[in-house]
Amino acid sequence: MERLRPAATVLVLRDAAGGPELLLLKRAQNLAFFAGAWVFPGGSVDPEDGDIEDDLPSAACRAAVRELQEEAGLVVPAESLVGFARWLTPPGQARRFDTFYFAVAAPQAEVRLDPREADEFAWLTAPAALAARARGELALPPPTFVTLTQLSEVRSAAEAFRTLGSQTVQYVPRLCPVADGSVHLYAEDAGYAAGDPEIAGARHRLSVRSAGWHYERSG
Repeated sequence: MERLRPAATVLVLRDAAGGPELLLLKRAQNLAFFAGAWVFPGGSVDPEDGDIEDDLPSAACRAAVRELQEEAGLVVPAESLVGFARWLTPPGQARRFDTFYFAVAAPQAEVRLDPREADEFAWLTAPAALAARARGELALPPPTFVTLTQLSEVRSAAEAFRTLGSQTVQYVPRLCPVADGSVHLYAEDAGYAAGDPEIAGARHRLSVRSAGWHYERSG
């Protein structure tokens, strides 16, 4: 069985007048994976983060803390992180990751970028980031888009933490080509097992079409 590379991502949240803002970094153009895309801080789990065979979630948590400090100069305690998702890259991709997603309140410190990792940063509300993507002003990987959509209606950082921390969701996308793009099916979707987006029933999917992207989750 192919082994996925363990990784960690951390959402940094702060309250602002227009609603909770999230820290997004623009990945350096020389990077091999999602160069130029806007993402949450994060990276691979390293040996220094712990034994991935014995306790991968704890190692991923420590990796999230380390990567946040290395990429953005922000220091947070590991115990303050809230785990809320786990994304596995689907088969067929050149690089496959098993990424643990965490959220944390922004510390009282200035962002200091590592230029080897990121060219720019921005504090954006989820709706502002999604609107910028729709206008073609920034690129978002699918997991970032889905997470921002989930937070598009929250009104405070506290509400965001309640929304994210209510359950840990595991995503193993099934990519289904359609005429004008693709549909990424997740496990709760009625069409997931068959890999058929036309099957009626519950919906949990991201439609990536030429007319736009749309995330949908229903019971």
